[in-house]
Amino acid sequence: MSFQATPARSSRITKPRKTSAAAAMGLRRSVSSSSSASPRRKSSQTKATATTTSNFHDDDEKLDDSGLVASIAADLNLRDVPQYMEYILSKMFDDIPQKGAGMSATRIPEVLNFRRALPPIVTVAHIDALNTSHTATEREIAELSQAGVLRRVIIPHRGVGPSAIGDGIVSVQEWQKRVEVHPDLPPDLKEKYMSTLHANPRKTTIPNTLFTPQELAILTSAGFLTTSTTHSTSFASLSLSGPLSSLSTAGSRHAAGSLGAVGGSSASDFIPGGVMTTTTARQNALPTSYYNFSLPNTGSHIKLLIEARTHFLSLLKKTKFKEAPVDVLREQWDGGTLPGRTKKWRVFWGLRFDWVLGECVGAGLVEVFETGSVGRAVRLAS
Repeated sequence: MSFQATPARSSRITKPRKTSAAAAMGLRRSVSSSSSASPRRKSSQTKATATTTSNFHDDDEKLDDSGLVASIAADLNLRDVPQYMEYILSKMFDDIPQKGAGMSATRIPEVLNFRRALPPIVTVAHIDALNTSHTATEREIAELSQAGVLRRVIIPHRGVGPSAIGDGIVSVQEWQKRVEVHPDLPPDLKEKYMSTLHANPRKTTIPNTLFTPQELAILTSAGFLTTSTTHSTSFASLSLSGPLSSLSTAGSRHAAGSLGAVGGSSASDFIPGGVMTTTTARQNALPTSYYNFSLPNTGSHIKLLIEARTHFLSLLKKTKFKEAPVDVLREQWDGGTLPGRTKKWRVFWGLRFDWVLGECVGAGLVEVFETGSVGRAVRLAS
């Protein structure tokens, strides 16, 4: 993922006032002779250098707007959703820097293990940032899901609409690889789980009746199923038919204190600890719980995405007009010191600026526009 930006300086950066030739020469001498500069002057010089790329924060002029960028993709020859997914996953992280760049011998394997454990989830929002046709994308996802090529992953309570964190897709082939190599799943359960996955290509939830309690415990512990709170069967939602129907009207038909007033001889069938007298009643009374298909370490993926979005937006919120040139934002994301000491590597495991930008654009959190003077720029969406 690349961006086209001219190397020209922003016209919004305030130019310093002109000084006399003697003063200018004196300034140059003081900069070059850093060893003889006073501590106060050295501190001032360092601060000026560190904020060179952020002077636009204090300007009183907005960046020129030559029009919104429909897609942040540049020269991408991608034809379908699987190709977009492969591209997004391959561009998620930067290469590991050398040890001399501030990365310790223990930190490097820690970063590699974290990346390796992340599930291969691609958000639909990110694909929308690269592809201008959301309708075509949704149609293709539906077709590939039905064909058993892709799997939609929905994480409940993670927002709604395009900014939802938990709306993603995964390659079924990659999903199966994670199942096959997991050490805690018995071979017969691996086969049963994948058969259930293939038999329900477009369903995100399944009832607990498809697995035994022991199998459910193993799958949830391994992270391949999560409990769902969106579906449940309670006493109040049971169908009022047969014995339940008579139970609901028993109090108005029989004398208070009589057996008939509490539902007759079948009343105990619907009381915790009661004896079920018929197979039908037993099936109707037992609550049905539901489970979501999931992948191990999905929580880590969600946490990383949320924190990265939040930090990216905070960079824009520090500016006066909540906007900045792309190249300036990239420098701030990457940091101006050794990689191992930057937030990009300490917190975000080397997450690429372009990847985070794609997530924020696709989610409708920011907009990318052409300035005509400093290339592309980013601003908070209104």
